[in-house]
Amino acid sequence: MEANYREIDKSHVWHPLFQHQQLDETDLLVIKTANGTTLVDADGREYLDAYSALWNVNVGYGRQEIADAVYAQIQELCYYPHSQINVPATELAEKLAACLPGDLNHVYFCNSGSEANETAIKIARQYGKLTYPGENRYKIISRYRGYHGFTYGAMSATGQARRRAKFEPLVSGFYHAQPPYCYRCPLGLDVAACNDACVNDIERIIHSEGPETVIAVIAEPIIGGGGVIVPSDEYFPKLRKICDDYGLLLILDEVITGFGRTGKMFACEHWGLQPDIITLAKGLTSGYIPLGACVTSTSVFNTFLGNPEENREFSQVCTYGGHPVACAAGIENLNILQNEHLCENAEKIGKYLLDKLKPLLDLPIVGDVRGKGLMLAVELVQSDGARLETVKTNRILAELREKGVIVGKIGHALFEPENIIFIAPPLILTETEADRIFDTLREVLIQQEF
Repeated sequence: MEANYREIDKSHVWHPLFQHQQLDETDLLVIKTANGTTLVDADGREYLDAYSALWNVNVGYGRQEIADAVYAQIQELCYYPHSQINVPATELAEKLAACLPGDLNHVYFCNSGSEANETAIKIARQYGKLTYPGENRYKIISRYRGYHGFTYGAMSATGQARRRAKFEPLVSGFYHAQPPYCYRCPLGLDVAACNDACVNDIERIIHSEGPETVIAVIAEPIIGGGGVIVPSDEYFPKLRKICDDYGLLLILDEVITGFGRTGKMFACEHWGLQPDIITLAKGLTSGYIPLGACVTSTSVFNTFLGNPEENREFSQVCTYGGHPVACAAGIENLNILQNEHLCENAEKIGKYLLDKLKPLLDLPIVGDVRGKGLMLAVELVQSDGARLETVKTNRILAELREKGVIVGKIGHALFEPENIIFIAPPLILTETEADRIFDTLREVLIQQEF
């Protein structure tokens, strides 16, 4: 049966970020079932998923509560466009507003993180036209190494050259500042001399382009797919002040970091920060059904109010936005996160695992260990400190998988070796499972000879 699936898949399925000619020599896993943190393939082999599929199965696999909620909602109301009210979308919006910081109260539902960021970009540009009618405020600043999605606006904001290059020219009006990547500072500074120069680089772009042309800054609280880059505690308070000083919107992309991944419900809580717009997906339903959301502050929302003839309403519609079945999954997912205190578990077990990983710095192949909560990275290096070659990192991931542990890595992001391993397991992870991740990784790394 498995061989049949492989042949059918090879003939008809186009997988993302994958060179299909490799299927002549490499088989993809056929994942059949999953429960908790465990995946099972078609051969019956079990794997500890230390990557939460794609950063997103926060509450773990096999949650009967979510399945029951989805089934009940399909029976009651399978779908109706969000031009009218449906109860699950309304209830989920209320729950989100209650747990988001400050007055982030107004939820626009869509289908994915890319769509959420695309929505945020469009809101920001329309906001610029409404708020500054005498100026031409449309430019948006993001950071190199940041990822915001695969749609054209979100991809234009993305600061990963390899993901962009094949599709250029992209949408105009996007500018990129240097990221807070202290381990390999793009500005050539050491930590002591940095003084958050990467934040100042954002202000430099504002001045270079002219403040009257810039409307927003978009940033991941912790850069995810670009390397799990954790900023200093001073970084985002300074960025918030810069945005306030120049009348810019601060958009936080919490598609990965939201819903407990970093040990807080939302990563911005680590710095007591409220953005003007926050984007959500992944952990919003823990991957059970696609759902994204773009949430704005009351002041941003009120900018779009007016008489119908003024044409101030947000000019976007999404067929499946606010889908009642997806929102039913989101409600139950949020209940699990809160009732089982999974944010607190992510903080506790994340610290436990990070503390275990840090001694790996004694190995010559490990250059850096970093992260927050259950969003961790191990950066691999050659003997001279240069990035480990991609083929060698791939071999390490293959050996880990062979031993029953699946992790992620930086991939198809930049024109540099893919040498950063990602560890981001479901937030239900136990100390015993954390020990297994560490022990397996250490065993594989010790055996490497470069």
